[in-house]
Amino acid sequence: MTRLILTGILALATGSTALMAQQQKKGNAPQQPAQQGQQQGQQGQQGQQMVPGAKSAGESQAVIALMQSQGNADATIKAGEELLTKYADTMFKEAALLQISNAYQSKGDNDKAQIYAERILEVNPKSFQAQLMIGEMLASKTRENDLDKEEKLTKAEKNLNDAIANVNTAAKPNPQLPDDQWAEAKKYVIAQAHNGLGMVGLVRKKYDAAISEFKLAAETDPQPAYNVRLASAYESAGKHDEAIAVCDKVLADPQLHPQIKAVATNIKNAATTNKGK
Repeated sequence: MTRLILTGILALATGSTALMAQQQKKGNAPQQPAQQGQQQGQQGQQGQQMVPGAKSAGESQAVIALMQSQGNADATIKAGEELLTKYADTMFKEAALLQISNAYQSKGDNDKAQIYAERILEVNPKSFQAQLMIGEMLASKTRENDLDKEEKLTKAEKNLNDAIANVNTAAKPNPQLPDDQWAEAKKYVIAQAHNGLGMVGLVRKKYDAAISEFKLAAETDPQPAYNVRLASAYESAGKHDEAIAVCDKVLADPQLHPQIKAVATNIKNAATTNKGK
């Protein structure tokens, strides 16, 4: 199963399916066909579709607007903020915050993305999506000379480990989602978390720890990016033969992305040069 498909599956946990799933978590029983028919008739007379769980027509329209904004980051942020501002007690708060956070991340504004991800954890301390996002952002933007380096890395490490623990016990976001697809989606999250932990190891210059994490990521989801980071960790640890072997494996892919190909080639060249010294 491709990364794109898995991303789509995870979107079920944060998009319209999750909005409906939250209603069931609140204890509202699914409607029977007769009830649904009656409600649909009422909706047809009113000319307005009500989202299950919304407390008013206005809130329902705000939720629908958020759902329809997907694919446009600015529109998602605007719709999400309007929902949260006008309906502060909405049961869709977690989903709205997650959509906003994802939108800011897609715009490259990781600071705001992290702020909203932190707000998600105030609503749901076991949100593996928020924990994964926080952990990855902290791991990727922390630098060796940052005065608060260890504080940020410790926080990243905790969030990434929590994401692994929580996704392992998470219920399916949609009962209709096949078990095998949900299992694959969880594996994808776990691989991402191990990749983030590998990045933490690199910043700390704990290369053996980084190697272990990148190996777990690549074994769980064998995508080139994880293997390239594994090769980099091998090279940083002075394990040149291992770095070359991983690079050769990556470079054997005829459809390899040019950017990843360039990085893998550079790592291999460095490993070859250093091996000869």
